[in-house]
Amino acid sequence: MTIYALVVLIFSMTGQNHSIVVADSTTRTPLPSASIFDHKGQIVGICNPKGRTPYISTTSYPITVRYLGFKEKTVTMPPPDTIFLQENQTELPEIVVKSRQHKIIHMLAYMREYSMLTTYADTIFLFREKMVDYMLPAEKNTRFNGWSSPRVLKSNSYYHFTNSHGLDSVSDKCNHHFSWSDWIGIAPMPEVPQCLINVEHGVDTIQGKYSPTEIWIRNNGKMAVDVNVLADTTSRKWVPNLSAFFRHHLDFDCFKIRFNYDNLAGASISPMDLTGYSYNIESKGRGHDMFMFHRVNDPFFVSTYAEIYVIDKEYITNKEAKKWERLQIKTADIEIYEPSEAPELQPSIQQLVSRVNSVDRAKVRSTIVPDRRLVGRGVVKQNLGQRVLQLFKTITGISSIKARRAWNNQWKDFKRERIESSNQHPEENDQ
Repeated sequence: MTIYALVVLIFSMTGQNHSIVVADSTTRTPLPSASIFDHKGQIVGICNPKGRTPYISTTSYPITVRYLGFKEKTVTMPPPDTIFLQENQTELPEIVVKSRQHKIIHMLAYMREYSMLTTYADTIFLFREKMVDYMLPAEKNTRFNGWSSPRVLKSNSYYHFTNSHGLDSVSDKCNHHFSWSDWIGIAPMPEVPQCLINVEHGVDTIQGKYSPTEIWIRNNGKMAVDVNVLADTTSRKWVPNLSAFFRHHLDFDCFKIRFNYDNLAGASISPMDLTGYSYNIESKGRGHDMFMFHRVNDPFFVSTYAEIYVIDKEYITNKEAKKWERLQIKTADIEIYEPSEAPELQPSIQQLVSRVNSVDRAKVRSTIVPDRRLVGRGVVKQNLGQRVLQLFKTITGISSIKARRAWNNQWKDFKRERIESSNQHPEENDQ
C-alpha cells in the first residue's frame, strides 16, 4: 500500500468516526460529560468539557446520548454534527417544615446503574435498579449524624457473564461485588461561584491542575455542576467516602460526576435542592486484593455508570430518623418506583431483564447434588475460631453484659413469683 493510499484510508476512517457536539436545545450551550451508549446498552465514552464526543466506531450505532436532567436521544448513521438534547422537567412535592423539631432531611431516590468487570478472558455486565435513602442533619449542631451514602432498601440485579469463547449465561446473583454505586453519595454543601449568585443564566469553569475540574451551569433557579475528580485533588471533596481509595493510589482512568439542583436561594447549595446526580467511573482494579478473579495475577478493569433520581424528600424529627436508622419500618412493602423522567430501558437491557426473570430457579436448585461430606455427624465441636470469639466477647464485655441481663431477668421472674404468691396467700403477710 502506498503512502497516499494509507493517508486516504486514515482520513476515510476518521470521517466515519468523527466526533459530535452534544448541546442544550434551548441555550445552545455544550453539555460536558454527556454519556454515549452503543446499541448493546454499554457505555462507549463521555463528552469532554466542550461537549464533544470521543471517536465512536460505526459498529456502535445506533448510539444513545444520555445526560441527567435531559431527555435521551438515539442517533443513527450518518450522525449529525450536533446533537441537541431537550431539558427534562422534574417535579418534586412541596416541602413543608412542620415544626422546629423536624431537623433531619430524609431523601428517597431511585438508582439505575450499569457496571462491568472485565479481564483478558471474561466479562461480567451488571444492570441494577435500587431504591435507596439518605439521612442528613439540616443543622450542624444536630447530634444525629445520619448517612450521605445511598442505603439500599430494595434492589434488583441482572448479570450477564461472557467468556473469551463467546459462551454466556445470566443470573440475578454474583459472588463478586465490583460496582462503585454504593460509594458515591450526596456531596457536602458547596459554595456557588460569585459570578453565578445574582444572575439567571451563566457558566463558570474552575480550572484544575490538569484540566477543568468544575463546570457550573446556571439556568434560572436550576444549577448543574460537572466535576472531574481526577483534574485536581481539591475535587475529592465531592466524593468524601472514597478518600481511602485515593490514599491507596487506586488507578482511576475516569471519574466524572454531575449534580443537578433546583430552587436555588443564596450563596450555597443545600442537599434539599438536589434533584439527582450521575457519574462515570473507570478504574483498574477496585481496592487492594478485593478478590481473586479468574487468575491470581490477572488484572481486571471496572466501570460504573449510574443515575440517581430523587423522588421524595422531607424534614423529620430525630425520633423518626432513629427509627429509619434501625430499620424499624416495614421495608418489605417498599417497591421500586421508577420516576417519569427516567428514560425507557434499551432493548438490549430489556432482553437481559427478561432472560434473567425467565430462569427457573427451583429447577436449578433441584439439579444440584449436595455434597454428603458437608452434612457432618451432628457433633458440635468448639474450634479455635469459637474460642477466639468467646475471648473477644469477654474482653469487650459482651459476655458480662449478657450475664448481667440474664441475672436481671431471673431477678424479675423471682419478684413476680413472690408477688403472685403473696397475693394468693395474704394471711401469711399478716402474721
